[in-house]
Amino acid sequence: MNIENNSFIFTPHGKHLIAGNWVATDGKFSSDPAHGPVHEFSTGTVELVNEACAAAEEGFWSFGYSTRDERAAFLDAIADEIEARAEAITLIGSQETGLPEARLQGERGRTTGQLRLFAQHIRDGGYLDRRTDAAQPDRKPAARPEIRMVQRPIGPVAVFGASNFPLAFSTAGGDTAAALAAGCPVVVKGHSAHPGTGEIVAEAVAAAVKSCGLHPGVFSLIQGGNRKVGEALVTNPFIKAVGFTGSLGGGRALFDLCASRPEPIPFFGELGSVNPMFVLPEALAARGAEMGKGWAGSLTMGAGQFCTNPGIAVVPQGPEGDAFVAATAEALAGVAGQQMLTGGIAKAYRDGKERFDTRNSVTPVFTTESAGREANPNLYEVSSEAFLEDHALGEEVFGPLGLVVRTTSVEEMVHLAKGFEGQLTATIHMDKGDTPAAKALLPVLERKAGRVMVNNFPTGVEVVDSMVHGGPYPASTNFGATSVGTLSIRRFLRPVAFQNLPPELLEGDLL
Repeated sequence: MNIENNSFIFTPHGKHLIAGNWVATDGKFSSDPAHGPVHEFSTGTVELVNEACAAAEEGFWSFGYSTRDERAAFLDAIADEIEARAEAITLIGSQETGLPEARLQGERGRTTGQLRLFAQHIRDGGYLDRRTDAAQPDRKPAARPEIRMVQRPIGPVAVFGASNFPLAFSTAGGDTAAALAAGCPVVVKGHSAHPGTGEIVAEAVAAAVKSCGLHPGVFSLIQGGNRKVGEALVTNPFIKAVGFTGSLGGGRALFDLCASRPEPIPFFGELGSVNPMFVLPEALAARGAEMGKGWAGSLTMGAGQFCTNPGIAVVPQGPEGDAFVAATAEALAGVAGQQMLTGGIAKAYRDGKERFDTRNSVTPVFTTESAGREANPNLYEVSSEAFLEDHALGEEVFGPLGLVVRTTSVEEMVHLAKGFEGQLTATIHMDKGDTPAAKALLPVLERKAGRVMVNNFPTGVEVVDSMVHGGPYPASTNFGATSVGTLSIRRFLRPVAFQNLPPELLEGDLL
């Protein structure tokens, strides 16, 4: 890595990072950038997985028992090393994904911001949920010993990088940051959509490991490889949990592997969501056209490649609902085609559109054709009855495709809400006069989604203490967890009770 004018000049070397060493393999694969040069990368192997996991287990015996200040300094150092490579990360990230520079700069800020937020959070120590029950030696009929409870790290964690967030949900993204904050070494399976971006971020993490004097097994990155490489990672006996963001099919396969291990482990998978919006009558009458334009903007943001993309709007029948649909279609007509992250994602989007085109129950409102990696927006409409009869209409289409579900009453809207599967988000658009209807919907949506909002659009997730980014299956595989915000650290901890420990053993987080 050369430095010129305080900027990193980066050319991928295409190797894996295994416990501090950059390792090449005989097998190779090439990147498929949206623009710019193609680079060659070594392909991951089962042997590398086993080596990385063994090093992570060895590293846990020091890192898992490090102080909160030491781990916080490490997280801050990773953020600093990422910012030191800012321009190079933006350049290769844009080349590989086709995302605009401004989007990648913002995502880099989110990535480093969450690392620093987690550092401050663990310094404060509240996340440990420490509890102490004092001894009662005079209690009758039997004395009670002193009992202390504290959250402890679970061990090495496997993280699968996401295609749609090359920084915030990948190599040093939320899952990795949460696991490291908890005291768990991480083995990352990089996403083949952006291997160069993964490599340069891994270099940043490796530099932080070295500067903080940590065991090199604390972090490894394995690139590429066939399905057996991913399977070897989640079934390795040293791995104690898995973080995943991706498709329902791929995630469910890994979830099943985690459950079928001799020692089952938790699989924290974010698998997909259509994020329904419920537009209530008075809000529709007062500002239907405005909401339609807003929905079009949210639906097409980033070519619809956000996990919180609001793919379904539930709207009352009648002229005001018609005006909402017309305003949405008009706004979509003004949106130019956008490049998708990979050719495979673009093909899946075209296949999803075909699913709507071939159904007689669905009415096209605004349709386009897409080719190559470019995606153009589409809008369809269906009745509530037809929607409930066809499960496939409620499945996620990853891209800028919207479906309007028309209802005849608030009661029908509530009935429809009960038919949805688990979601990351659910939204109510309401005015004050819609309060009774909103009160009827709220208990249902609370059971269906991890985040319920009013008069907002769900694209955009704040990285804060109160955020929940998860939900009932199939939005995620663990409805009690979040992959965004400081609560995400708790996924990689477990409570341990310490009974009757003498003072000489009370140190660190036990105090």
